[in-house]
Amino acid sequence: MSAAKLRAFLAVARHGSFSAAARALGLSQPTLTTQVQGLERQHKVELFHRRGHRIELTSVGHQLLPIARQLAALEVEAYNLLHDCGELTRGQLKLGAVGPFHVIEMVDAYRQRYPKVDVSIRLGNSAQVFGDLENYVIDVGVLARFHDAPGFETMAYARHAIILFVHLDHPFAARESVSLRELAEQPLLQREAGSSTRRALESALRQAGITPRVAMEIGSREALREAAARGIGIGVVSEAEFIPDARFRPVRIQGDPAFTETHLYCLKERRDSLLLGSFFEVAHSLRR
Repeated sequence: MSAAKLRAFLAVARHGSFSAAARALGLSQPTLTTQVQGLERQHKVELFHRRGHRIELTSVGHQLLPIARQLAALEVEAYNLLHDCGELTRGQLKLGAVGPFHVIEMVDAYRQRYPKVDVSIRLGNSAQVFGDLENYVIDVGVLARFHDAPGFETMAYARHAIILFVHLDHPFAARESVSLRELAEQPLLQREAGSSTRRALESALRQAGITPRVAMEIGSREALREAAARGIGIGVVSEAEFIPDARFRPVRIQGDPAFTETHLYCLKERRDSLLLGSFFEVAHSLRR
């Protein structure tokens, strides 16, 4: 079973078609098709259901996928090890993150120290980031709170208070801070379930015995900002993610009872990797 055949299988699984997979690998479609068919004939299995223009993984294909991803990641690590001679003069580092804020500053510092390593960032929610780590799609995950995740190595990076932002006409706009209890009767704009910001504020309110009045649940930062700017309700955001806007004002919660924490994650079995270790080292030098 050659690495080329496994790469062909992974590309078709990822892109959902032989033509798109061939373009992604820089191969002709007949060449790529021959590689996948050769893998199937070699082991007398069917990896894909061909239904017209639709391609679907078979049961065997689904079982092979995580193994093939792991082998592909190991192949990249072997390449980096053999060609970089311990100096990280080449390589590919794939990051996953729930937001761009901290990960960008980490990447900036990393590229200054290791300019010849190619770095990519894949954004998604926490579940997607953990799934990508387990499937070797990414190397390091940057998440907005601590997760008790067996099998993963973690490092704390930063902690930031949750703050409010209100329309200029709101009574809170003239104040530097408000108490948590004052939010009891206020219309709050709430992020989607699973949001670290929402979870942090809900926990602080619950501990204080306060039931919030939710004006609206909104699934994106941009839409929530617009709703706050129109006076629909009070926005909630980590101070690290707050972007000033002339239409609303930031307001702190007294005592900073709600906060988010940024953590780095990787598979424990990969923590000693030269490439991953170099990124953790850079992030450790930045953390606060």
